[in-house]
Amino acid sequence: MEWKDANGRALTDYPRPSVAVDVAVLTVHNDAVQALTVRHGDGMALPGTFLHPGETLADAAHRALGDKAGIGRVRIHQLRMFDDPDRDDRGWVVSMAHGATIPAAELPPNATVLPCDDPVVADLAFDHRHMVGLALADLRERYARRPDPDHLLGDSFTILELRRLYEIVFSRPLPKDSFRRHVIEGLVSTGETSSIGGGRPAETFRRCDLNELPRSAAALFTE
Repeated sequence: MEWKDANGRALTDYPRPSVAVDVAVLTVHNDAVQALTVRHGDGMALPGTFLHPGETLADAAHRALGDKAGIGRVRIHQLRMFDDPDRDDRGWVVSMAHGATIPAAELPPNATVLPCDDPVVADLAFDHRHMVGLALADLRERYARRPDPDHLLGDSFTILELRRLYEIVFSRPLPKDSFRRHVIEGLVSTGETSSIGGGRPAETFRRCDLNELPRSAAALFTE
Protein backbone atom coordinates (compact mmCIF):
# COMPACT_ATOMS: atom_id res chain seq x y z
CA MET A 1 0.00 0.00 0.00
CA GLU A 2 1.40 3.37 -1.00
CA TRP A 3 2.13 5.80 1.84
CA LYS A 4 0.30 9.14 1.78
CA ASP A 5 0.40 12.10 4.13
CA ALA A 6 -2.55 13.85 5.77
CA ASN A 7 -3.26 15.72 2.54
CA GLY A 8 -3.38 12.54 0.51
CA ARG A 9 -0.01 13.13 -1.16
CA ALA A 10 2.50 10.38 -1.87
CA LEU A 11 6.26 10.90 -1.71
CA THR A 12 6.39 11.09 -5.50
CA ASP A 13 3.98 14.04 -5.43
CA TYR A 14 6.63 16.27 -3.86
CA PRO A 15 9.32 17.90 -6.01
CA ARG A 16 12.77 16.57 -5.23
CA PRO A 17 16.23 17.93 -5.98
CA SER A 18 19.03 15.94 -7.51
CA VAL A 19 21.60 14.96 -4.88
CA ALA A 20 25.32 15.31 -5.52
CA VAL A 21 28.55 14.92 -3.59
CA ASP A 22 31.74 16.96 -3.93
CA VAL A 23 35.07 16.28 -2.26
CA ALA A 24 37.61 18.90 -1.21
CA VAL A 25 40.91 17.02 -1.05
CA LEU A 26 43.65 19.04 0.62
CA THR A 27 47.36 18.37 0.82
CA VAL A 28 50.55 20.23 1.69
CA HIS A 29 52.80 20.78 -1.31
CA ASN A 30 55.42 23.40 -2.12
CA ASP A 31 55.04 24.98 1.33
CA ALA A 32 51.31 25.63 0.90
CA VAL A 33 48.00 23.97 1.63
CA GLN A 34 46.70 22.99 -1.79
CA ALA A 35 43.37 21.72 -3.11
CA LEU A 36 42.88 19.00 -5.70
CA THR A 37 40.96 20.17 -8.76
CA VAL A 38 39.69 18.46 -11.90
CA ARG A 39 38.62 19.67 -15.31
CA HIS A 40 34.94 20.62 -15.57
CA GLY A 41 33.74 21.92 -18.91
CA ASP A 42 35.82 24.99 -19.71
CA GLY A 43 36.96 25.41 -16.13
CA MET A 44 37.93 23.58 -12.98
CA ALA A 45 35.98 22.05 -10.10
CA LEU A 46 36.28 19.70 -7.17
CA PRO A 47 35.80 15.98 -7.86
CA GLY A 48 32.07 15.30 -7.63
CA THR A 49 29.21 13.21 -8.92
CA PHE A 50 25.49 12.58 -8.59
CA LEU A 51 24.18 10.03 -6.12
CA HIS A 52 23.17 6.70 -7.68
CA PRO A 53 20.13 4.68 -6.56
CA GLY A 54 20.92 2.56 -3.50
CA GLU A 55 24.23 4.35 -2.92
CA THR A 56 25.37 6.07 0.25
CA LEU A 57 26.84 9.56 0.17
CA ALA A 58 30.21 8.17 1.27
CA ASP A 59 30.19 5.55 -1.50
CA ALA A 60 29.39 8.25 -4.06
CA ALA A 61 32.22 10.43 -2.75
CA HIS A 62 34.72 7.57 -3.05
CA ARG A 63 33.43 6.83 -6.55
CA ALA A 64 33.90 10.47 -7.53
CA LEU A 65 37.48 10.44 -6.31
CA GLY A 66 38.20 7.25 -8.21
CA ASP A 67 36.49 8.20 -11.46
CA LYS A 68 37.39 11.88 -11.60
CA ALA A 69 40.80 12.00 -9.88
CA GLY A 70 42.20 8.47 -9.87
CA ILE A 71 42.33 8.33 -6.06
CA GLY A 72 41.60 5.11 -4.20
CA ARG A 73 39.77 4.89 -0.91
CA VAL A 74 40.97 7.51 1.53
CA ARG A 75 39.52 8.73 4.79
CA ILE A 76 36.77 11.28 4.12
CA HIS A 77 34.25 13.05 6.31
CA GLN A 78 31.20 15.18 5.70
CA LEU A 79 31.57 18.95 5.94
CA ARG A 80 28.16 20.49 5.19
CA MET A 81 25.21 20.28 2.84
CA PHE A 82 25.19 23.04 0.21
CA ASP A 83 21.54 23.63 -0.67
CA ASP A 84 21.21 27.04 -2.32
CA PRO A 85 18.48 26.45 -4.95
CA ASP A 86 20.47 28.51 -7.47
CA ARG A 87 23.89 26.91 -6.84
CA ASP A 88 23.80 24.86 -10.07
CA ASP A 89 22.59 26.33 -13.35
CA ARG A 90 21.68 22.83 -14.58
CA GLY A 91 18.80 22.59 -12.14
CA TRP A 92 17.88 22.06 -8.49
CA VAL A 93 20.89 20.26 -7.04
CA VAL A 94 21.94 19.92 -3.42
CA SER A 95 25.43 18.70 -2.66
CA MET A 96 27.00 17.15 0.41
CA ALA A 97 30.54 18.49 0.63
CA HIS A 98 33.15 16.08 1.96
CA GLY A 99 36.68 16.77 3.11
CA ALA A 100 39.86 14.70 2.93
CA THR A 101 43.49 15.48 3.70
CA ILE A 102 46.24 13.25 2.32
CA PRO A 103 50.01 13.44 1.82
CA ALA A 104 51.05 14.79 -1.56
CA ALA A 105 52.86 11.50 -2.26
CA GLU A 106 49.50 9.70 -2.32
CA LEU A 107 48.15 11.85 -5.16
CA PRO A 108 48.33 10.54 -8.74
CA PRO A 109 51.34 11.89 -10.69
CA ASN A 110 49.08 13.88 -13.03
CA ALA A 111 46.92 15.40 -10.28
CA THR A 112 46.25 19.15 -10.46
CA VAL A 113 46.64 20.80 -7.06
CA LEU A 114 46.49 24.52 -6.47
CA PRO A 115 47.11 26.69 -3.37
CA CYS A 116 43.84 27.39 -1.61
CA ASP A 117 44.29 31.13 -2.24
CA ASP A 118 45.04 30.65 -5.94
CA PRO A 119 42.79 32.70 -8.28
CA VAL A 120 41.79 29.50 -10.08
CA VAL A 121 40.43 28.09 -6.80
CA ALA A 122 38.47 31.29 -6.27
CA ASP A 123 36.91 30.75 -9.71
CA LEU A 124 35.97 27.07 -9.34
CA ALA A 125 32.62 25.93 -10.71
CA PHE A 126 29.42 26.15 -8.67
CA ASP A 127 30.12 27.00 -5.00
CA HIS A 128 33.25 24.88 -4.80
CA ARG A 129 35.45 27.76 -3.60
CA HIS A 130 33.30 27.90 -0.49
CA MET A 131 33.77 24.16 -0.03
CA VAL A 132 37.55 24.61 -0.19
CA GLY A 133 37.34 27.37 2.39
CA LEU A 134 35.22 25.16 4.65
CA ALA A 135 37.66 22.26 4.24
CA LEU A 136 40.59 24.54 5.13
CA ALA A 137 38.81 25.80 8.26
CA ASP A 138 38.01 22.19 9.20
CA LEU A 139 41.67 21.21 8.66
CA ARG A 140 42.87 23.95 10.97
CA GLU A 141 40.32 23.12 13.64
CA ARG A 142 41.39 19.47 13.65
CA TYR A 143 45.09 20.34 13.72
CA ALA A 144 44.52 22.64 16.68
CA ARG A 145 43.13 19.64 18.61
CA ARG A 146 45.65 16.92 17.71
CA PRO A 147 49.19 16.88 16.25
CA ASP A 148 49.08 16.17 12.51
CA PRO A 149 45.99 13.91 12.65
CA ASP A 150 46.19 13.24 8.90
CA HIS A 151 49.76 11.92 9.11
CA LEU A 152 51.13 14.34 6.54
CA LEU A 153 54.55 13.85 8.16
CA GLY A 154 54.48 10.08 8.36
CA ASP A 155 54.79 8.00 11.52
CA SER A 156 57.65 9.88 13.19
CA PHE A 157 59.03 13.41 12.95
CA THR A 158 60.99 16.06 14.80
CA ILE A 159 59.47 19.04 16.58
CA LEU A 160 61.01 21.26 13.90
CA GLU A 161 59.31 19.31 11.12
CA LEU A 162 56.00 19.50 12.96
CA ARG A 163 56.35 23.24 13.53
CA ARG A 164 57.14 23.85 9.88
CA LEU A 165 54.01 21.90 8.92
CA TYR A 166 51.88 23.93 11.33
CA GLU A 167 53.28 27.19 9.99
CA ILE A 168 52.07 26.12 6.55
CA VAL A 169 48.66 24.95 7.79
CA PHE A 170 48.00 28.12 9.77
CA SER A 171 49.84 30.50 7.40
CA ARG A 172 51.88 32.17 10.12
CA PRO A 173 55.25 31.84 11.89
CA LEU A 174 55.11 30.11 15.26
CA PRO A 175 57.55 30.74 18.15
CA LYS A 176 59.78 27.72 18.67
CA ASP A 177 59.57 27.40 22.45
CA SER A 178 55.85 28.13 22.74
CA PHE A 179 55.05 25.67 19.97
CA ARG A 180 56.96 22.87 21.65
CA ARG A 181 55.30 23.58 25.00
CA HIS A 182 51.83 23.40 23.44
CA VAL A 183 52.29 20.22 21.38
CA ILE A 184 54.53 18.10 23.56
CA GLU A 185 51.62 16.58 25.54
CA GLY A 186 50.27 15.11 22.31
CA LEU A 187 53.57 13.40 21.44
CA VAL A 188 55.59 10.42 22.58
CA SER A 189 59.35 10.16 22.09
CA THR A 190 60.52 7.36 19.81
CA GLY A 191 63.87 7.22 21.61
CA GLU A 192 65.59 7.91 18.30
CA THR A 193 67.07 10.94 16.56
CA SER A 194 67.06 12.31 13.05
CA SER A 195 69.25 14.84 11.27
CA ILE A 196 67.49 17.41 9.08
CA GLY A 197 69.63 18.58 6.22
CA GLY A 198 72.75 17.12 7.79
CA GLY A 199 72.39 19.32 10.90
CA ARG A 200 72.48 18.45 14.57
CA PRO A 201 70.56 15.24 15.42
CA ALA A 202 67.12 15.99 16.85
CA GLU A 203 64.79 13.81 18.90
CA THR A 204 61.94 12.22 16.96
CA PHE A 205 58.37 11.74 18.15
CA ARG A 206 55.18 9.95 17.26
CA ARG A 207 51.59 10.95 17.96
CA CYS A 208 49.86 10.02 21.18
CA ASP A 209 46.30 9.55 19.95
CA LEU A 210 44.91 9.44 23.49
CA ASN A 211 45.93 13.02 24.27
CA GLU A 212 44.44 16.19 22.81
CA LEU A 213 46.41 19.41 22.65
CA PRO A 214 45.62 22.02 25.31
CA ARG A 215 42.90 24.51 24.44
CA SER A 216 45.46 27.28 24.51
CA ALA A 217 47.10 25.75 21.43
CA ALA A 218 44.33 27.06 19.17
CA ALA A 219 45.03 30.60 20.35
CA LEU A 220 48.74 30.18 19.65
CA PHE A 221 48.10 28.91 16.15
CA THR A 222 45.47 31.48 15.14
CA GLU A 223 46.04 34.69 17.13
